[in-house]
Amino acid sequence: MEKILVANRGEIALRIIEAARELGLSTVAIYSKPDKNQLHVDLADEAYCIGPKEPKESYLNLPSIIGAADISGADAIHPGYGFLSENSHFAEICEGHDIKFIGPPSSVLETAGDKLESKKVAEQAGAEVLPGTKMAISSEDELREEAKNLEFPLILKAAYGGGGRGMRLARNEEELVNGFQASSKEAEISFGDGSLYLEQYLNQPKHIEVQVIADEHGNYGHVGERECSTQRRHQKIIEEAPAPGISQSTRDELRESALEIAREFDYSSLGTVEFLVDDDENYYFMELNARIQVEHPVSEEISGVNLVKEQIKLAQGEDLEVTRYSDLRGHSMEFRINAEDPKNEFMPSSGRIDLKQLPGGHGVRLDTWIYDGAEVFPYYDSLLGKLIVTADRRYDTITKAISALRRFRIEGVKTNVDLHLDLIRQKKFRTGDYSITFLDQFMEKTGTEERV
Repeated sequence: MEKILVANRGEIALRIIEAARELGLSTVAIYSKPDKNQLHVDLADEAYCIGPKEPKESYLNLPSIIGAADISGADAIHPGYGFLSENSHFAEICEGHDIKFIGPPSSVLETAGDKLESKKVAEQAGAEVLPGTKMAISSEDELREEAKNLEFPLILKAAYGGGGRGMRLARNEEELVNGFQASSKEAEISFGDGSLYLEQYLNQPKHIEVQVIADEHGNYGHVGERECSTQRRHQKIIEEAPAPGISQSTRDELRESALEIAREFDYSSLGTVEFLVDDDENYYFMELNARIQVEHPVSEEISGVNLVKEQIKLAQGEDLEVTRYSDLRGHSMEFRINAEDPKNEFMPSSGRIDLKQLPGGHGVRLDTWIYDGAEVFPYYDSLLGKLIVTADRRYDTITKAISALRRFRIEGVKTNVDLHLDLIRQKKFRTGDYSITFLDQFMEKTGTEERV
């Protein structure tokens, strides 16, 4: 491997370029017409415009991306997260062009992308799954028939996608039928397939995931788990590692279960096994995310491992040094800084950034693509950057995070910085006793929850 094409934009593109350079590899950036002034375009050794503003005509345009790889002579492609990162067809095309896809094989991506098939694999690995439909649902008649065999509340999920898109809670048959078309349409737009499935809804669980690492030679390891329950519209905004509020025995079981599931998938590269954990610490497999996650930095901070760099090394065929991942120390939190308005139903915000102040200091890390005068466009994800704060103890991490968030000052677009400050001051968050309903409950109470 000598030259990597980065099939993405924003802060993850910058991370990949930096990691590749540390390994002595050349990099190729791709960009849409509006993104010509983006930092990843300047930082890469080469850059190619692949289309107009619309993602389907640029960052999701397979012929243009493969064409850029051929022209530049790139022998590997890193998809980052989002866009084509879990597209098995894209990985298969790369394999057919003798281009190394930096991620799991296309066959694994295909299985992991089918959420119902993934549940079957997890069951074969000994994991518990929530009751639900065994086949994908594509019509209201099928929906009504399948619902007869399950108990409300139920949740609609996209059969061939993740990231919270297409998910809707239904407490009764009327809500189920009313939500079906909207969920199906959202899944069709996001993943190209509107098929859904039904699953029993678990009341106020924790969302906990385990970061697994596997090489191409059958070796598996992990760098602990992450707590990802602070979500809006089923999309995470705060993550932390290690997960608070669970016993050490459950922590150990989750980590071991994740490794068994990864083995059953015959997985290689980085991946994340996601679970729901109830009040009694029963845990249920949700899905396998076959890519690097947005929240991977908190795992990097407690392990000291550059996961992006590690992923590239694994793609080069290197052996996994499992013993490197056993020493996990400290506590780390990540705050997704989004260009959105929490006071207006989290509507995305676009405009030109007027940069006033950014956080820094010991234990404070900022992964971002923004700069003074940068344009935030409405065509792409609203993520401006990720503030990662790390200290020896969780309490110290929260204290440090408050100081860092106060120093994050930008104008020109609305952000969720103030919301983060409100959330981490809440009693439930500070004690670690919170679930996936935490943010929704906070918004309903308009910030009046008791503080510590």
